[in-house]
Amino acid sequence: MREIRDDFPADLAGCVVVPTMGALHHGHTVLIRRAVAVAKARGTGAVVTIFVNPTQFNDPKDLDVYPRTFEADARMCREFGVAAVYAPTVGAVYPPGVEVPVGPIPAIASEPGLEDWFRPGHLEGVAQVVRRLFVMTSPSAAVFGEKDWQQYRLVADMSANEGLGIEILGEPTAREPDGLASSSRNVHLKGEAREQSVAISRGLRAAGVERTADGAEGTLREVLREAGIEYEYATVRDSRTLLPPTAGTTACRALVAAPVGGTRLIDNAPWPWDGE
Repeated sequence: MREIRDDFPADLAGCVVVPTMGALHHGHTVLIRRAVAVAKARGTGAVVTIFVNPTQFNDPKDLDVYPRTFEADARMCREFGVAAVYAPTVGAVYPPGVEVPVGPIPAIASEPGLEDWFRPGHLEGVAQVVRRLFVMTSPSAAVFGEKDWQQYRLVADMSANEGLGIEILGEPTAREPDGLASSSRNVHLKGEAREQSVAISRGLRAAGVERTADGAEGTLREVLREAGIEYEYATVRDSRTLLPPTAGTTACRALVAAPVGGTRLIDNAPWPWDGE
């Protein structure tokens, strides 16, 4: 496995890329396995990018404390058969004196009032860095986790709208044995907060058996309130647009964002719940 810092080699063009910010965990292994399998079928290699992107942090303190665990990350990638780990410097991604475009932002990054409302500038930063990494690595496909559903849909829309020719593959959310969505943030959940956090996935499951979107939202919110969780949003939306469902909506997602013990968690699931 190659470890590449700045200049991405031309022989890896057409790879299947997994963009990450490092601090790899169980959820990332699911994405990596998918990328390796797809790359093997296509006769190419899987590449994991590790870049802590400053433009998607709306709180500089979060950027400062974000974990950097490159050596452990590289060992994990090697174990799972990744062809290369690409960890460019900030100067390579955002060269001094060169304007790196944010580009046209799909409506899903500004209209739903979800992450776009509670983390202003975050999705624009995601679009900017993903577009830049696509230019730098020239992949044929990219794998994204579905835990951050709005981000996943943003990248899929961006690729489709701009004709990038990159297949965006979504991978269902990896979960801990008790149902908590896997996340690098979970290490900050201690004691009561860790127990409390399970109410999020429990609420999503409970909402999934409701027969109406309004009923599902009510059930989801009630489960969170009973657990003492003050959510930012807990809602059911059209899975494609993330706008409120209408009579013509054919698929929905139940989505949650909530601080638990000082750690902001997000999660989602299909509605009705399909047992993922």
